[in-house]
Amino acid sequence: MKTILLPLLLSALQLAAAEPLLEKSEVFPPGLNGIARYRIPGIVVTQKGTVLAYAEARKNSSADWGEIEIHLRRSTDGGKTWEAGKHIAHLGTRLEGNPHKIEGGEHEQTVNNPVAIVDRETGAIEFLYCINYARCYSMRSVDDGVTWSQPVDITASFEPFRAKYDWKVIATGPGHGIQIKSERLVVPIWLAYGKEGDHGPSAAATIFSDDHGKTWQAGDLCLPNEGDFGNPNETMITELSDGRVMLVSRSVSKANRKLITTSPDGARNWTKPVFHEQLWEPICMASIASHPSKPGTLLFSNPHTLKFDKQGKEIPAGRGKRENLCIKLSRDDGKTWPVNKVLDPGKAAYSDLAVLPDGTVLCLYEADTSIDCARFNLEWVNES
Repeated sequence: MKTILLPLLLSALQLAAAEPLLEKSEVFPPGLNGIARYRIPGIVVTQKGTVLAYAEARKNSSADWGEIEIHLRRSTDGGKTWEAGKHIAHLGTRLEGNPHKIEGGEHEQTVNNPVAIVDRETGAIEFLYCINYARCYSMRSVDDGVTWSQPVDITASFEPFRAKYDWKVIATGPGHGIQIKSERLVVPIWLAYGKEGDHGPSAAATIFSDDHGKTWQAGDLCLPNEGDFGNPNETMITELSDGRVMLVSRSVSKANRKLITTSPDGARNWTKPVFHEQLWEPICMASIASHPSKPGTLLFSNPHTLKFDKQGKEIPAGRGKRENLCIKLSRDDGKTWPVNKVLDPGKAAYSDLAVLPDGTVLCLYEADTSIDCARFNLEWVNES
């Protein structure tokens, strides 16, 4: 009897696992912990399967500058439920000064652009963030995001970029970084070199660590503000099936498309950036992640919009609306994206992707005024 029931039970479980899944939960609603608005989401899954969701906690308004903290929520059931939010950075000596606010801004501290990287070799989570878009810090958790080490100033790792651009603003990510096959940790960064506090003109690159986050170095400046490439900035990262590292960058370009470049090691020898026709650019942070189901499988999240004139023609350098958040699927390392599935047709902006050990995908995204988490599987993405 047992030999008959076991295959039937396994078949039933496999059938259930193959059903399309889409669930959503609110993670950072406005007003949580007295915060006016949460923005700039990031999400990772630790080696133990714990989900860490983090965001900028903008205390008084949704503006990029102001009194801003970094808050984190943990989930131990795959993003179904969440522990209470916790302020995790910057808890040391305050660094105050908002150049965009004449009165009262001198007392504000902007903690911005959080990025987590899971180190599969040590099990630690490295966490980078910036203060006032002027200094960069790193800290570490060795207990799955429950507690964090004292922050270390790593701003010096950005200094080599001055040879090309005399930056006034620096920022990590946002979103998440990755560890590639060589164990190197890689984090996309962008910098701006206009007036103090301005986010443009800008360019993008990576910083990396070969000693598990103890020290950080500058990679080559791979996304310059030159020619057709208008102000590359917020950049996403993934490792391809052949070991190459791919960056997908936001820019303000006539092409209205994401910029793509690849490198053999995440630091040097980047290819000349190209626009990808299928990856629309509404001037918004996107996310990209590899999926373990099959080599070459990638997922991409972004508002899928463009701006058109009255004749229905695409407007060069037009700004599409931040809405219609879609999940794209590639089966060939991002060469083509044949699947485009609407995740949220309403107002939606920044997003970040992570994958659970069982292959379920998490998308933490700005949904109108809150930050929500969507849980879905490839069956849902492929469902017509």
